[in-house]
Amino acid sequence: MPLPALKICGLRQPAQAAAVAALGVQAIGVIAVPASPRYLEPARRQELFDAVTASDSRCRGVLVVADPSDGELDQLAAGRGHRVLQLHGEESPSRCQELRSQLGVEIWKALRIRSSQDLQRAQAYGEVVDALLLDAWVADQLGGTGHSLPLEWLSGFESPVPWWLAGGIRPESVGELLRQLQPDGLDVSSGVETSPGEKNLERVAQLLAAMGRPPAPERS
Repeated sequence: MPLPALKICGLRQPAQAAAVAALGVQAIGVIAVPASPRYLEPARRQELFDAVTASDSRCRGVLVVADPSDGELDQLAAGRGHRVLQLHGEESPSRCQELRSQLGVEIWKALRIRSSQDLQRAQAYGEVVDALLLDAWVADQLGGTGHSLPLEWLSGFESPVPWWLAGGIRPESVGELLRQLQPDGLDVSSGVETSPGEKNLERVAQLLAAMGRPPAPERS
């Protein structure tokens, strides 16, 4: 089985984002939800995404939003440094399709899962998004909570598009997770942090090693 991709989410500093990208992760996430402690204001996002691209052009920048209004779309379109827009609110399939056609970036839809029955919602998004992200439902918090989905809920889960798993993923537990599941990607935030938005590079390297991903070769 191919190894899952790794996204580290909630970066706030360009230098740290570049260092994380250099370790060999496949995506870097920036939070555009003002209520989040990891929020990064619009004026600072381009610099961070540019630093990621300069560090490793293969690493995708992901901008995380929730229920964006039409008035925000100019900030979310292609040309702002990110390649992916991750929708973490209550966006319907029709809204996802609309944004996908308008913005010129990949669309990933996060689904906050309260019960195994919620996984059935995935099918409705199969033709309108590029990937799905499954995260645990926590009242009043859209992500970065450290709460995990019960792995038994995901046994036999079949997604219509590539899918990412988020919630409580840490270097100490990722090996067992991957023995039970085969997601296309893992989305990690609090599991490699010293505080919200401040990542521990050693923890990121440990996570990559525990996933079976070799360290990225040093650039000359």
